[in-house]
Amino acid sequence: MKLNITGKWLLAGALLLGTGCSKFLEENNPSSLTSESFYTIPEHAEAAIASVYAETRFIGNAAAIFSGNWQMLEAVTGTSTSEASENTNLNNLYALSYDGNNLHVVQWWNGLYRVIAQANQVIEKVPGINPMDEVQKKRILGEAHFLRAWAYFYAVRLWGDIPLITKPQTASSEDFMPSRTGQEEIYKVIVDDLITAEAAGLSWMDVSGRVPLAAVKAELARVYLTMAGQPLKKGAAYYKLAADKSKEIIDYANASPGQINLFPTYGDLHSVAQENKTELLFSIQYLADVEANPMLHLLPNNKPVTVFGGWTGTTVPTRSFYNTYEAGDLRVKNREGFFYTSYYMNGSGALFELGAPYIFKYFNTTAFGTAGIPGTGQNDLNLMQIRYAEVLLMYAEAQNESGAINQAAYDALKRIRDRAQLTTPAIGTFTQQTFREAVWKERWHELCYEGITWFDMVRLTKVYNETTDGFDDFVGHINKNSNQPLQAKHLLFPLPRLEMQNNPNLKPQNPGYPQ
Repeated sequence: MKLNITGKWLLAGALLLGTGCSKFLEENNPSSLTSESFYTIPEHAEAAIASVYAETRFIGNAAAIFSGNWQMLEAVTGTSTSEASENTNLNNLYALSYDGNNLHVVQWWNGLYRVIAQANQVIEKVPGINPMDEVQKKRILGEAHFLRAWAYFYAVRLWGDIPLITKPQTASSEDFMPSRTGQEEIYKVIVDDLITAEAAGLSWMDVSGRVPLAAVKAELARVYLTMAGQPLKKGAAYYKLAADKSKEIIDYANASPGQINLFPTYGDLHSVAQENKTELLFSIQYLADVEANPMLHLLPNNKPVTVFGGWTGTTVPTRSFYNTYEAGDLRVKNREGFFYTSYYMNGSGALFELGAPYIFKYFNTTAFGTAGIPGTGQNDLNLMQIRYAEVLLMYAEAQNESGAINQAAYDALKRIRDRAQLTTPAIGTFTQQTFREAVWKERWHELCYEGITWFDMVRLTKVYNETTDGFDDFVGHINKNSNQPLQAKHLLFPLPRLEMQNNPNLKPQNPGYPQ
């Protein structure tokens, strides 16, 4: 089942994005919708929250030729490379030579602040709708608070100090050209939003694609885990908060394994039939008739693996990263794990060799085809954002950092490795340091290409070294996809230069980038 974000909701979103209506011949048109006249009945509230969900799809939007916004968070990790070189903006990300003119950077900024603007409208206007069922109202407001926190959490990790806007704006607003707010205050708003969402009466899981309670708690655990590390460095107390919040989800999952659990196979992660269920706690929703799944640039370059034939592979795994998986790891088993080395001609024909491993983590066999079954061409696959696998690894890491390894932390790590058909050393063989690095390695190998690895690199200020099988300091680590070293400036992205030109209050630029 999909969250219904169709044309009528997009119309509502377009109306809400406006900064106000100018007068027309000094007459008021009673049929015109404004943000004031729109929020009058419960149906308006439902349309408005759907427009916030719709804005999250900016992550999949195109970033010029042969690229999408989502690729920004993968190119800089060093775990992927490109088989096409037409997109200069993407090439600069791979080469670690990007600046504030980069289209991906610009579109991330614009996309996140659109989500925030839409959420602010809902949070401001929905409380005044009367009559309206209070349970429905509370749920919608909880979802809006989650989505605003989701957007701000991305933004503060990407740029550090950023404008904090929590009210709808017009051109006459006092903060229409806001200055930047310190990260501590941004994080306070994020945590407060998530705590509000946590108390909104959301169900633990929601197969419709709306935000469930499990996703709220998981995002809060992510936030605490990040606050424990760089740049806030709040340490053990926040690792404990992350451990406790992750454990709430694990305890519920243990009591209700039919609702929250790991999928038995990796193929379930990219099965339309399994969307918004079990392991997939929160996803960005796609429906082919409205907007199809955007991850086509993961496909092999010009190799006919789909019903459409070939595609342009501008995100493919580096062989150096692929080779770091342990022998026997199911995640690299051909046509079962995350990477395939052969597939069926045009999706359903004769099996043929691809010549290299490619990322099939988002490959929709219903749309593209599988052995003897032609694809429909309708790619409805969602874009996963939060998985239960990550919750298990967050708990294992946070518990280890906040005190010591316990059986529950060990079991959380072991569950990830068990599914990969790997043997986990006995709990007594680990020290805090060796367990720490064991969990980090599983995060690199389990959560790859999900927009997570870069943020791990930044919060840990550590990067997985594919040659030594250990971890380097962030500054000085050489990304093997480009042979370029990470610098201190890369801990933050540059602010978009156009935004800084339009709003001088955003200056100065983040350190190390051209003003």
